[in-house]
Amino acid sequence: MAAPDTTRRSSVPWVAMYHSVTEDRADDPYRVTITPERLDRQLAWLVRRGLRGVSMAELLAAPAPGGLVGLTFDDGYADFVTHALPVLRRHGCTATLFVLPGRLGGDNAWDPLGPRKPLLTADGIRQAAAEGVEIGSHGLTHLDLTRADDLTLKAETADSRSALAALLGTAPAGFCYPYGTIDRRAVDAVRDAGYTYACAIDPGPLTGPYAFPRVHVGQNDTSARLFLKYRLHPLRRRRVEAPR
Repeated sequence: MAAPDTTRRSSVPWVAMYHSVTEDRADDPYRVTITPERLDRQLAWLVRRGLRGVSMAELLAAPAPGGLVGLTFDDGYADFVTHALPVLRRHGCTATLFVLPGRLGGDNAWDPLGPRKPLLTADGIRQAAAEGVEIGSHGLTHLDLTRADDLTLKAETADSRSALAALLGTAPAGFCYPYGTIDRRAVDAVRDAGYTYACAIDPGPLTGPYAFPRVHVGQNDTSARLFLKYRLHPLRRRRVEAPR
């Protein structure tokens, strides 16, 4: 997959942030779980409005983001393959899946108050990639990069990219900051590791090709809430300047 051209981006596209997709929502203190039915309704809402959900690579490669919405899924939960992929296929959507090559086949141990959710194995990640999903790095083990020492920061950025390159045969273009926390040092480490773009949540003054803002989309986001989030997005986000 060719690396996206971020030099042409002059405004911030709308990018949705998802996590786990499963029927089991009994305990969800971090609001990371959405049911397949709700995801189906949300993607149907996009289609009705003439929008299409795509991967970050496709979004950033487009001459203009009009009509496209970025779909991103963080953490690499195993339920992405079993529950999210069928819904994406049904609506003709693609997506970017940010995974943790240092926790293959593990679980979300970084969420102490929530239920243990299994993560994709290497085979599961390869399956998602084979079905057209863009694979990006979410770091090696899901650490807050703003608190990492130099050696750990390199492992979470550069080493995670190398690990995914070995797993998939090609290095990922995208990175996603765990917890959405960033500072200039983390942004520089991601750029220096060879990524061509990165996703955050609300990066403020650091907004740019290495800190794209995203909006959380969850179980409570009905059509009305999605409409408000979509319409208010240009008012809440800074412009993205071309990299120098």
